[in-house]
Amino acid sequence: MKNRFIDLRLIAGYILAHALMYFTFSDRAIFWYIFTGSLLVLITFAMFQEDVDDEASFFKYISMGVLSGLLLYALFWLGVQIFDLFNLPFEKSIKNLYRWFAPTLFWQYLALILVAAPGEELFWRGFIQKRLLRYFGPVGSITIGALLYSSVHIYSGTFILMLAAFLSGLLWGALYMWKKSMPLVIVSHIVFDIMIFIILPLI
Repeated sequence: MKNRFIDLRLIAGYILAHALMYFTFSDRAIFWYIFTGSLLVLITFAMFQEDVDDEASFFKYISMGVLSGLLLYALFWLGVQIFDLFNLPFEKSIKNLYRWFAPTLFWQYLALILVAAPGEELFWRGFIQKRLLRYFGPVGSITIGALLYSSVHIYSGTFILMLAAFLSGLLWGALYMWKKSMPLVIVSHIVFDIMIFIILPLI
């Protein structure tokens, strides 16, 4: 493990993300307006701090992005089936998440695909995880990055969203570490969002 020191850029970015997500989740009526604006701010912050990695070919990042996004959706779908099988009390929480935060208007779907998915990857994997790698190595940076990603979802008021963010953060973090391709993880995130919000919602 490398020697650690106070990384002010990392700390500032993490505090900024928490502040923005606090305001984002504070009013469900205007969630999509604040969420979109918050991600644009985080994109701008991340782009000024770190270069964007793109070491995969176009065919590789499209094909692997699509496959990994579908795989992650399948794992979430399987999880919901297991919840139902054992009568675990998560169905209401999942329904609430869709009712409170799922896009409903055309511009919100565009924001989901063009801003939210790329923005979260650029900030959480392309900035936060990349800086953590300097101090904690591959496994540590992936795990801690996923935990930090999960932590900003606490303002949603639902444990299930924090769990979902942690699990997806682990997969996208590992994928980013493996292939060093930001376009790949963005495609994966977009495919996952399209499946879970548009094509085959979990509830």
